[in-house]
Amino acid sequence: MASRPCPFATSGEAVSWLGPPAEKRPLLGSSKPLVLTDFTVRPFDLSSVDAVATALHGSCDGVLVGEHHNRPDFPPTLMTSLLAAAGLPAWITLTCRDRNRVVLEQELAGLLAAGAAGVLCVTGDGRGHDVRPDVTQVFDIDSTRLAALAASLGLMVAVAEAPDAPPIDLRPKRLREKQRAGAQVCLLNHVASPARVAEFIGQAQANGASLPIIAGVAVFTDERSARALSLPGLGLDPVVVERVLSAKDPVAAGIEAAVTEAQELLATDGVVGVNLSGLASGRGEVFAAGIKAEVGREVLGR
Repeated sequence: MASRPCPFATSGEAVSWLGPPAEKRPLLGSSKPLVLTDFTVRPFDLSSVDAVATALHGSCDGVLVGEHHNRPDFPPTLMTSLLAAAGLPAWITLTCRDRNRVVLEQELAGLLAAGAAGVLCVTGDGRGHDVRPDVTQVFDIDSTRLAALAASLGLMVAVAEAPDAPPIDLRPKRLREKQRAGAQVCLLNHVASPARVAEFIGQAQANGASLPIIAGVAVFTDERSARALSLPGLGLDPVVVERVLSAKDPVAAGIEAAVTEAQELLATDGVVGVNLSGLASGRGEVFAAGIKAEVGREVLGR
């Protein structure tokens, strides 16, 4: 990482979208709550993709494919096609970290052709100093500009926000600008309580943002999966963490905690869905997928 201050964190103002306001489009064709499940697999492993997809099939409305700075995987269009073949609608995370604008435009066109259910447009975290120091980082554009490009193609456009990541006071304003650029839905990173989600939604609405929210649900059943969710700017309820990890059956307790959180979030005004987020278990990707599948089925009543 560069030693200079991050301009987003130190500017004091949300960067305005200066293009024309995007045309408003409906989010979904159903009034039912949406359940998106994180799709976590071994990198570059077709058998892992197939096994996790099989475990999740029928337990969610779609899967969210991440793009992590330290865990690269197959290209977005290939993942979309693989998941479509497995019967899972793919919401693909696309970051600006590793691609210039030309390649981002190619990726968006490819996702449209491959039938992606949605694209989550994020700027992308900078790489840690010890992660591929031989590779450059691009950042030609940011998530707001990427959302505008995706919207211009007619893709379903999601953006992300982290209510408790500094600069906290700019987050609601930034969401407004992403909406003006073309975002149709916001995926919120998990926070410590549904009350905090409601507070953020109120702040966003007060600043002119009206995007429907898909709220993050922390899914964990052991110390490793809880630790994976304990990152700067994210929140876990310490009481719930202690209850799950000290339970005689942490898996059952973790599933119960996630279902309860999802139900409480879905009862919050402005929340249209939940994202079952996290590693879920340190016992392997397929076992973890089974945990998230159980949570999803209970939330959906299947």
